[in-house]
Amino acid sequence: MKGLTDIPGFRVGHISDYQAITGCTAILCEAGAVGGVDIRGLASGTQETPTLGPLHVDPVVHGILLAGRSAFGLEAAAGVRRYLESRGAGVSTPFGRVPIVPAAILYDLGMGNSKIRPTVAMGEAAAAAATAEPVAEGCVGAGTGATVGKALGLKQAMKSGIGSFTVTLPGGVLVASLVAVNAFGDVRDPATGKIVAGARKAPDSRDFANGNEIVKLGAPPPLVRANTTLAVVATNAALSKVEATLLAQFASLGMARAIYPVNTTNDGDTVFALSHGERRADINSLGVAAADAVAQGILRAVRLAKTLGGVPGLG
Repeated sequence: MKGLTDIPGFRVGHISDYQAITGCTAILCEAGAVGGVDIRGLASGTQETPTLGPLHVDPVVHGILLAGRSAFGLEAAAGVRRYLESRGAGVSTPFGRVPIVPAAILYDLGMGNSKIRPTVAMGEAAAAAATAEPVAEGCVGAGTGATVGKALGLKQAMKSGIGSFTVTLPGGVLVASLVAVNAFGDVRDPATGKIVAGARKAPDSRDFANGNEIVKLGAPPPLVRANTTLAVVATNAALSKVEATLLAQFASLGMARAIYPVNTTNDGDTVFALSHGERRADINSLGVAAADAVAQGILRAVRLAKTLGGVPGLG
């Protein structure tokens, strides 16, 4: 399986700055994809998400941009638009095509050089690097500076990154995820309930402190909205904009299965759903598959992340 690029018509490109420890990821569907979005975190940073609403007149989007460096990273979406315009992709208007590129950011300003941020040039480079090859995972793209388990601060957190996973349904229907995991909470394996990566008891320890219990007891330190998990789910099943919105809502449940706690006031958790294809499937079947794909993508994001910037990883 290749991850999100298993879905025909989709390409993924990453740009990573390992000196600054940040980056961005472009997900492209130049022919246009029907989209939806679900935002459950309370500290989100997004751009052009209204275009994904069922009442918006634009029927499709042409790309999604995920980036680090909080709101500064939204600038990179202009580079994706510039690339798509050069390819002739976009909504047709009387005076040219206009690519629709919703974007979302995560907060990684605490990693590396916070003054270096994803730019228009980086966004354009990520789009130009997009390929239908297997999705690169771990500390790449928007996940370059990602971390998890921050209930006791960044010094006791663990490294994370990007993970991608595909679920196959009957009739050749596919649902795939790409997740940039920068959660405040710990990541647990839904199959066992055990913490895989999360807040550690001490900076030099690999024993988990259990961030869920720390928050439950009301004892975390002063918190910064320095987190956010971003997911894109795509399918080759034909969906309306209403159904794509439902798919994004279903997919959000995958975060709840793997991240503890999730959707907090310190996270901007956002899920995009994209449909490009002619297969037929029940929205409930697609939704169950999307939640599974997101949960497994989250696990891959932490399992494949290597130590970077002094934050230990599992990869």
